This record gives sequence, C-alpha cells and structure tokens, in this order.
Amino acid sequence: MAPFTKFYDLSQPVYDHCPGWPTYEPTVVKYEASYDKDRFNAEQIRLNSHTGTHLDAPFHFFPDGRTVDQLDVSLFQGTAVIVDLRSVIHPKEGITVAHLTPYADRIGKDSIVLFATGWGPKRSFDQEYQYDWPYLTGEAAQWLRDKGIKGVGIDAMSMGGWYEGTGRPCHETLLSAGIWILEEIRIPDELTERGECYLMTFPLKLQGFSGAPARAVAAV
Repeated sequence: MAPFTKFYDLSQPVYDHCPGWPTYEPTVVKYEASYDKDRFNAEQIRLNSHTGTHLDAPFHFFPDGRTVDQLDVSLFQGTAVIVDLRSVIHPKEGITVAHLTPYADRIGKDSIVLFATGWGPKRSFDQEYQYDWPYLTGEAAQWLRDKGIKGVGIDAMSMGGWYEGTGRPCHETLLSAGIWILEEIRIPDELTERGECYLMTFPLKLQGFSGAPARAVAAV
C-alpha cells in the first residue's frame, strides 16, 4: 500500500460551554493548576461522553450491548466511502435508501460510510444545528446493515434526528448489529470531493461507557 500523503482532522473541538446535546449539562472546563501559580498547567473537564466528536457503542441503546472499552480497536479504522449530500439534503430531512443507491457498488462488507451533509461548519447553538439536522432513516440504516458495514459517521449532532420518531430507528438498527456510530465530525470539502479516505477514529477507553470522545482523522 502506498504511503499516505495527507491527513485531515475531522474532529470538532471540545471547550468550555461548547455546543452539545440540548438536554445535557454543558461542558465545563477549569484549571486545576496554572503555570503562574504552580509552574505547570493541568485542566479538569466535565462533559457528557457524547459531546463533540464521539463514537457510540451498542450499550448506548442496549443494556446488554458492548461498552466502548469492549469494542476491538481494529474496528476503528478502515476504508471509508464519503456520501456527498451537501447539495441535496435539507433541514430535518431523512437520509433514505435513494440517497445511498448511487454508492451501492462502493459500499460493502467492513466498509465505513461517512455522511457529508454540510452541517459540520454550522456548529453553533442555533436552531438549525441544535435541532434541525439531517438524519439517517431506519430503512437506510437497514440497507447499510445488510451491506455488512462496520461503522458509520455523520457531520451533524446525531445519526438520528431530534424530533419524535426520528432518533431511535437508525441507532437501534445499527448498534444491535455491532456497527459503531461516529457523530459530530466535520468533513472538509476537499476531502468530500475525493469521495474516499482511510479513516482512523479511536475513542477514549472509558470503562463501562456507552460512548466516548474520539479523534477522527482521515488519510489519503
């Protein structure tokens, strides 16, 4: 395999009171030591494990599902197909099988699928980002499951939608099959236009957790 020549950071930053799921307590960052006082810096952070760029494990929706520390690290990397929906998807719209069909020949067993909806740069506290993002429908999630993929990511707040009936179907379909979900990434236009990359997205090894922050990096 030829060496990679370029790397893209797909991770959204985490910081004090950064955007997050509307019902969670806000992220709080403080210094426990500062250079002026202690001659070194050390920070403390309080955040929900599903804040910023993070990976969902099956335990997120299933009490008997594997937690993030129980997933094999080999699952968190591989060839990713980028589904470009930037010019076709709208607020609160579901991603359907029709959106996936043009990519059918490129998505197969152990693929990773990344949805580029254009929501990554919108990250903020406004209505569109916090509530009206596009989401994956249950039917499309089943289509991906039938393909045998190992992971799926989206550049929006969640793979499922905010509104009633739109959040659970894709999570339950994917996570019940052991397919991890990567949320709140940001995919540069340059990478989206390439259509494919090698993705590495390793979550923190948080024991017993339903998800964990991850540093998502694409290589080409």
